[in-house]
Amino acid sequence: MITPEDRAFWEAAVNERHSCRSYKPTSVESGAMQRLKAFAAGLALPFDWRGEFRFFQTAGRPIANNLKVPPPDAVAFLSETDPLSVAKTGFAGELLLLYATGLQINSCWFGHYLLVELERCMPHLGEHAAGPLPAFGYGRGEVPGRRALCLSPLGYWEEKGLRLVDRLSSGLMSFKRKPLGALMTGPLGPEALSPELRHALELAVKAPSAANTQHWRFNVSADQKTVTVACLPGFRHFRWEHFDMDIGICASHLWLGLRTQGINCTAEPLPGAEEGHIAWKFSL
Repeated sequence: MITPEDRAFWEAAVNERHSCRSYKPTSVESGAMQRLKAFAAGLALPFDWRGEFRFFQTAGRPIANNLKVPPPDAVAFLSETDPLSVAKTGFAGELLLLYATGLQINSCWFGHYLLVELERCMPHLGEHAAGPLPAFGYGRGEVPGRRALCLSPLGYWEEKGLRLVDRLSSGLMSFKRKPLGALMTGPLGPEALSPELRHALELAVKAPSAANTQHWRFNVSADQKTVTVACLPGFRHFRWEHFDMDIGICASHLWLGLRTQGINCTAEPLPGAEEGHIAWKFSL
């Protein structure tokens, strides 16, 4: 349960969260890993999610092509591959990674991973492993069965192991965000919002996204009782197809911002304005 008593923990995690692509070759401290797994097992979401957090050992295998050296521990986010399941998995997975951040465990969303290497570490495709498999990730569009939509290393940052381009990305892009006003549509701007709602949206602005594109937009109703989080109309990413996951990630930050202020709300993933995509409706 996420409550106002946890506010300091979650807000610190949101502010400290950044993508890490270089790790020390040490396992996550056992007590912290036990707490993380307990959180995963007991996570209560505001919707029905039939996905799975699958913790596994990397065995030193190159599970992602732009991950210099994987730490021993990692987690995969397994789900069906329809847009609704993808969106829900982004929401659930980000809560897990934020909790990990609060435990001083570094992480990074990887949607493009080396499927053959992941199968060696964590066999999960079952009957589908016999068919033709893509080199990276689970493939494009919907595919049969439950797949690893994304994965994340879990460990401790090794700054010296980064290439210069990665240092620039981690040091600048991971924390750089557009102002809230640039991400709002509809009748209200930031200055018209209640302090509580504005604070929650400021936390949502800090959510990670593919290449830090921040391709979500917020629409607040005139009475401030409804907030919609949806993808920028017409948005396409040159590498990352499943950007409904990013919208779910952003929605999880907004939900946290509301819940930790004691604001009750519903969070519904609904069909978005564009066919095949998901928007999130918050009713306060």
